[in-house]
Amino acid sequence: MLNKVFLIGRLTRDPEIRFLPSGSQVTSFTIAVNRPYRVNNEWKEETYFFDVESFGMLAERLGKQLNKGAQILIEGQLRQDRWETASGEKRTKIKVVADKVNIISGKTQEKPVEREEEPDLDITTEPEDFSSDEDVPF
Repeated sequence: MLNKVFLIGRLTRDPEIRFLPSGSQVTSFTIAVNRPYRVNNEWKEETYFFDVESFGMLAERLGKQLNKGAQILIEGQLRQDRWETASGEKRTKIKVVADKVNIISGKTQEKPVEREEEPDLDITTEPEDFSSDEDVPF
């Protein structure tokens, strides 16, 4: 059985942090994913919104690092939550449970931030991968 999803999108709000009774952190957020498509030689775009949850150490790091507007790549799986309302109606909701998250770019800023030290250096960085405890500098 295969349940794997990859999404690139931007956070629509700052992450929400909560804790399970065990003390483990859960970080939740929503991302907007754009899908361009063509109709009669005219480009259009649809936007989809996905709720994402992360748990444990990944949740702790994402809760500190992410903010509204950040563009991220998520690797995870789909989970279906099921419940019944007080009036007896059955409900379901599909969420993405993140296994790995790469930060592609931070929140879009109106003014570019300039480096004061060594301004002529061309610095290229890889997206951060928050899936492993070993590679994280803190």
